Amino acid sequence: MLPLLIALGVDNFGSGLFLPLTLVYATREVGLPLAVAGVTVTAGTVVGLLVPPVAGRFVDRVGPRPVVIASQVVQALGTVGFLVADGVAMVAVATCLLSAGQQLFYSSLFALISDVVGERDKDHPFAVVGMVRSACFGLGAFAAGGLLTMGALRVAVAVNAVSFVVCALVLAARVRAPHVSPPGVAGGRVSARFLRLVVVTGLVALATDFFLVGLPVYVLDLGAPTWLPGLVLALHTAVTSTCGTFAVRMTRNLPRTTTLSYAALLIVLWCGLCLVAAALPGGWRPAWLLVTALVLAAGAVLFGARANALAVAMAPAASRGWHLAAFQYAFTVPGVLAPAVVALFAAGVWVPWAVVAVAAAGGAAGFRSLNAASSPAR
Repeated sequence: MLPLLIALGVDNFGSGLFLPLTLVYATREVGLPLAVAGVTVTAGTVVGLLVPPVAGRFVDRVGPRPVVIASQVVQALGTVGFLVADGVAMVAVATCLLSAGQQLFYSSLFALISDVVGERDKDHPFAVVGMVRSACFGLGAFAAGGLLTMGALRVAVAVNAVSFVVCALVLAARVRAPHVSPPGVAGGRVSARFLRLVVVTGLVALATDFFLVGLPVYVLDLGAPTWLPGLVLALHTAVTSTCGTFAVRMTRNLPRTTTLSYAALLIVLWCGLCLVAAALPGGWRPAWLLVTALVLAAGAVLFGARANALAVAMAPAASRGWHLAAFQYAFTVPGVLAPAVVALFAAGVWVPWAVVAVAAAGGAAGFRSLNAASSPAR
């Protein structure tokens, strides 16, 4: 397990360096207008949505480890593409490669972790992986801020490319994940029950993407200090990178679906508390918004490991890779939709919060309805 954690930590440190600066790099270093860069990056993300079904078939046939290694190579090529980009065409190619590699990675990662840890419950290993990845991404994002201040964006891109290569080498040399391909695997249809899990999870996952892209907009529009969004994100990262295993222990006697339902209700509470900030005196808002970040972080640590562990438990053994790849749409589709939800601030300050809260409430009800498909997480 340790070599896998090292590989994933290296991967996420590099991603933290570059992913938050993708649009900044495309505009400042390549010279694209912001609107063109935004459309190009969004189009590349949409192209990546085509990858999970293909990735799932390969996971079932050859095992997740080769697919995760391939994802690192594809992402390294995409990052190098950004380094040599001199116009919109090359940025488009690089973005498509990077997005395809990311989807290839997430479509196979949790199957790889499952193979590495064997037959025991996946909740605790998933929580440990989530903590390591969150901490390393946060460190990378912190370093990215320093490189941005120094005007060294190309260094961030280059280090990110190297991180993918190092991750691939560690996975190839040090990670062992026995995999037996079931006979006759050819993908197949996702069961109705599993599809319901994908939809319900996506309703709750929308909050995370909205938090990342929408909260800074909301906070700054309220007239809060410009340093506050970064501090809120840092506080959220600190909790999610240290409390994942604690959350698993605290909820070990509850069915996974019950824990996930509680996580969704915390998100509903977070939406209400954030909306209240608009009615508070300006001097109270920073402290209030920091407290709301703790509420969301509590929901995130309850949600993260349990959702993926539930997906593994519900996926049929003969087509586990196919089903787990399909499960990633629960996270990729909200990522595509989140900017549109943020744009609803133009219709009223309460509108996006209402959308996210209603989605999370629907997710809470949906997880309760899935309760029969879950066993208590130990």
